[in-house]
Amino acid sequence: MRVLGLDTATRATTVALLDTDGGAVLEHRDDPPAGERPRHTTRLLPLAAQALAEAGIDWSGISLIAVGTGPGTFTGIRIGIATARALACAREIPLAGVSTLRALAAGAVGAVEGEERALAVLDARRREVFAGGWDPRAVDKAGVEPLLTPRALSPAALAEAITGSGERWLAVGDGVLAYRAQIEAAGARVPAEESPLHRVSAAEICRLALTTPVGSADDVRPDYLREPDAELRRAEVR
Repeated sequence: MRVLGLDTATRATTVALLDTDGGAVLEHRDDPPAGERPRHTTRLLPLAAQALAEAGIDWSGISLIAVGTGPGTFTGIRIGIATARALACAREIPLAGVSTLRALAAGAVGAVEGEERALAVLDARRREVFAGGWDPRAVDKAGVEPLLTPRALSPAALAEAITGSGERWLAVGDGVLAYRAQIEAAGARVPAEESPLHRVSAAEICRLALTTPVGSADDVRPDYLREPDAELRRAEVR
């Protein structure tokens, strides 16, 4: 079975191809330099085509498509899900939606120490973060509730949640890097800035899709966790 995974919820465009029979993974990503806009529309399909070409297969060799459903940037999530739906419908391939936060946490599981939990944090802009926390032993299991329910909140509120949880946390993601001082002061351990643990991996999207219920393409919906920025700005001027 081959799973094609993609995520465009953050500034990065990431695509992976997982062969469950042999365990082989091909992953490609585009991380725009600081100050440049995301390149989802121009890089997503070429990266997918590159992965298929390297595997020596065409779309008929894909058994499942998996897409990150967010949270993240409103435009990025829409591009990823719209593309995944179009591919799934055109090629008659099942589609699974996977939480981008959960995939980020799953990517950190191998780095947890002792009784640490995995805390995924993405920069939500507007002085907020998207955050969710999981037991590393259960993050890849279907139907398991997170220890910290994914939500949008201020860095101060996240620090309070970390302190009040009674858990030890390994915190990863670009939201951690944006508010590192507050998160470390709350007791979480944060990897070095250059660590790949801070980046969403499409390979984890693929792996989590294997335990995710699959329905019709229309069942896969964005998980924004808050109103899009445009709606928030409209509300401010009313």
